[in-house]
Amino acid sequence: MARVKDVCRHVRSKNAGPFWVTIDFFFDGPESFARYADSPVLGPELFARLFGADPALVKRFAAPSLNVVKVSYPRAAPQGGMVERDMHAGQQYVRLLDVELDAA
Repeated sequence: MARVKDVCRHVRSKNAGPFWVTIDFFFDGPESFARYADSPVLGPELFARLFGADPALVKRFAAPSLNVVKVSYPRAAPQGGMVERDMHAGQQYVRLLDVELDAA
């Protein structure tokens, strides 16, 4: 099975406001995008398991012309709180790199 880091040329995470995080999956080409963009593995259950997000609130957007999938989920605590460990959400993507994808 292909892992995220094998089929994406870049994966990044960032703030989407003080209450949300967005992960961008930049697939390495249209073939990888067509094969893996709709993979059920990149669904709400993954973000619930890895980040404690409510699966009902996870949002997924595809941009086929860019070979990109964006997934947004609510933060467990607002940005800048007392227990904040990644204020800009720049390190959140790391947990996703070794996720194995099924072809859609």
